[in-house]
Amino acid sequence: MPQPLDTALAEVRDLLLDPALTRAVAAGRRRGHIPSVNRAELRPVALKGGPRLQIVTDDGARPYTRNVAPGSEAAAAVDALLAEPFGNWHVETASATVQVRVTKKGDAQVHRAAATTAPAAPQQHDRTKQWLLDPGDPLFAVVGGTAAKRRQVDAFLRALAATLPDDPASLPSPLRVVDLGCGNAYLTFAAYRYLTDLGADVQVVGVDVRDDQRVRNSAVAEQLGCADRVTFVAGTISDAEVAYPPDLVLALHACDTATDQALARAVHWNARWVLAAPCCHHDIAAQLKAGTAPPPYGELTRHAILRERYADVLTDSLRSALLRLRGYRVDVVEFVDSAHTPRNLLLRARHTGAAPTDEQRAEYAALTAQWGVTPALAKLLH
Repeated sequence: MPQPLDTALAEVRDLLLDPALTRAVAAGRRRGHIPSVNRAELRPVALKGGPRLQIVTDDGARPYTRNVAPGSEAAAAVDALLAEPFGNWHVETASATVQVRVTKKGDAQVHRAAATTAPAAPQQHDRTKQWLLDPGDPLFAVVGGTAAKRRQVDAFLRALAATLPDDPASLPSPLRVVDLGCGNAYLTFAAYRYLTDLGADVQVVGVDVRDDQRVRNSAVAEQLGCADRVTFVAGTISDAEVAYPPDLVLALHACDTATDQALARAVHWNARWVLAAPCCHHDIAAQLKAGTAPPPYGELTRHAILRERYADVLTDSLRSALLRLRGYRVDVVEFVDSAHTPRNLLLRARHTGAAPTDEQRAEYAALTAQWGVTPALAKLLH
């Protein structure tokens, strides 16, 4: 006999959150509806940090795996999946198997049976993730889930993963993050959700000069259920009041010397990790235009387009050098493919505390003297 769908899904919810769960699969679609992912599979796994509910979703392009903690986090993830218009649910527990099929009229056909096999032990999780943030994550429903945006989020998270320690257990607790010039904050939220998925205790503050962005981003945090952990303030990168010195500083596409302001603030905070994706390099470009290129490099600055491109390279080289002189190890890597944006460099820095060498000081001094430039970051660090 058909029964109300809400009643059947409430039963499924209880089973998915039951410690006796062994496996569950959601697939298919209801009449007139299309889920955001093609399939979802849930099972318990045992991690070093304790038991987790593993959720594997597939959007048709590639699978994504995440592990959520028991309690409110698992409940929120399960509720998000139950809200998807899947046509079928198959749930196995240690004692029973329940199958739910949604009819054309929107009711539920439910079949219940005793378990036919002994429950399997929780699987050890250690499969390589192809997406670092689930394409079906509620974040994408809020900020937009275009393929280009998913790729940018994934590229950013891979850079973040390469910056932080391999063992999440070695992260500070809480891990304090500040995003300077956060804009609409979709990468801010992506960082929070990824780090939380690793099991980290994360506190995030996003800073943007526009108060309407603060209001909008705070509303998104409420919508995503993380307003107690992800907060926003309005103010300039240099002067915004932040409640704590962060461990991790993000500055993604802050324009021109705003990137220098973010880097300077990170250094003054003694931040352990910094990720900065520069955007625009007008300051050094203007200095090159006003000066005379040292021989034999006149061709590098004679034409405006070449001068601008060289200014990009020189600016980020000097930023990297200055960070090294302040005890950071710096890598300059590609952020996202240049087909998606020409502003695709990322400065990835880890504080090691290593003292600068005489050779490093001499190289920096010679480079700035030869070109007759004074980087904005140098002024801000004095």
